[in-house]
This record gives sequence, C-alpha cells and structure tokens, in this order.
Amino acid sequence: MGLLDGLRSIFGTRAESDATSGADPDDLFGMSTAYLTMSADLGYEPTGHAALCFAEVDSHEFAGTVSDVRAILSAGEAETGTVSRFVDDDHGYRWVVFEDEDDFEDLVTNLNFASDTFIDEGYGSRLLAAVFAFEGRGQPADWIYSFRRGTFYPFAPKPDASHERDNQLELKLSSVLDGELEVEDDKEYWYPLWPSEGGRHPWE
Repeated sequence: MGLLDGLRSIFGTRAESDATSGADPDDLFGMSTAYLTMSADLGYEPTGHAALCFAEVDSHEFAGTVSDVRAILSAGEAETGTVSRFVDDDHGYRWVVFEDEDDFEDLVTNLNFASDTFIDEGYGSRLLAAVFAFEGRGQPADWIYSFRRGTFYPFAPKPDASHERDNQLELKLSSVLDGELEVEDDKEYWYPLWPSEGGRHPWE
C-alpha cells in the first residue's frame, strides 16, 4: 500500500466511518513528556521536525484560515524560534512543517495552535495527521497522530530500504509509550506515511 492509499484509508473515508472518538488537539501535548521517555528509555532523540497534514478546501473562507495560521506562526517565530513553512506534497495534500532543534515543546505548542485554529474555524474534518520525527542509532522513527481516530501510532521505516518497516521497533515503541500516549489499539490503522522519492518524509 502506497502513501496515497494509506492516507485515504487511515485519514479518509474508512477512518471517518470507523472513527472511535473526535480528535482533540490537546492530545498532542502528550508528546511533551513522551519525548523524554523516548530519549531516556529508548535512546531516541527528536530530530527537531514535526508537521501537520491537511486537505485543502476550495473556498475563500478556508484560504483565509490558512492565511491566518501562516501569519500568526510567522509572528511567533521570533519569540519561540520555531520556523514554519507550508508545503504541497505529490498527492495533493498540504503540510505545515515545523523546525526547532532547541525546544521540542515549542514544536508541540505550535502544532497544537495550528490544529486548534483549523478546528475553531470549522475545518477540523480537513485535518489528517500530525507527525513527530525521532532518530536513534541511525534508525528513524515517527509518532503519527490520526485526527480521524484520535490516537497515536508509531512508524519506523528501515533505513536504506525500499518501503520496509521495522515492526519489532514499532511494537517496542508502542509498548513503552502506551499509557503516556493514546496509542491506537487496532494495528490495521498503523499505516505508513512513505516519503516521496529521495526524501525522509512526504513533505520532502
């Protein structure tokens, strides 16, 4: 299953019909402690990158919401040091990509703000995923939050391999962080977010 199929399944129609609970952007604050556990118990450190994926709406009102989010994030850059940019991927989705190598909690706060703004403006259904990137011993691992399911799940692509996952690592991450994060119980929804060719993530 490719990236587009995965997005359509976990974040699209199937997940909408199978949704277990409404997403709450405050769930993202669970990462404010989970990243410490990732470091202390698993040896995984944040890469300084996180991202929010959403689907566009062809309307003036939605464009205005995106513009407001962009403006406020840009205005807060000097205070938090978190840089943000908007990126279109190869499958028709948009990403707000955040970079902050000094303060992981600022990444979480900015991601929460952006998602909360979309929801407040009535566009919560357009939010698809939040991604937090980690790496340890040369092995990448992401925590992905599904806004349709209201849950987190791990994604650990094998380095230097074509669309292969480290299932053992994913299970270990789930075991260690379950209870600290709301981890998705149904592994059918642990869909991969494979990058476009040559990148580490879909927005690259």
